[in-house]
Amino acid sequence: MSSFDPSQTNPAPKPPAAGNNEPAEAPARVGTIVWGLVVLALAVLITVSQLGIVVLNGTYVLIGLMIGAGAALVIGGLLSARKRDNSTTNGKS
Repeated sequence: MSSFDPSQTNPAPKPPAAGNNEPAEAPARVGTIVWGLVVLALAVLITVSQLGIVVLNGTYVLIGLMIGAGAALVIGGLLSARKRDNSTTNGKS
């Protein structure tokens, strides 16, 4: 004789917990925001340059964008880490 019970293979789904019907929102990532702003700034600078409003040196524009993006990533990462480190430590590394 077999001990197979078909009612045990597909148990009924459990109802969701009461009062928690909305998924938790993930915070925006610093890198995504910074690189999005870099691309947007580059698009604006190319447009302004093509319109002839301002003559831009491409090397200086890229250097400035990379310095700004690097600084924004470092500052955003530090602020994000500072916000996460508010919990107490449990003595483990």
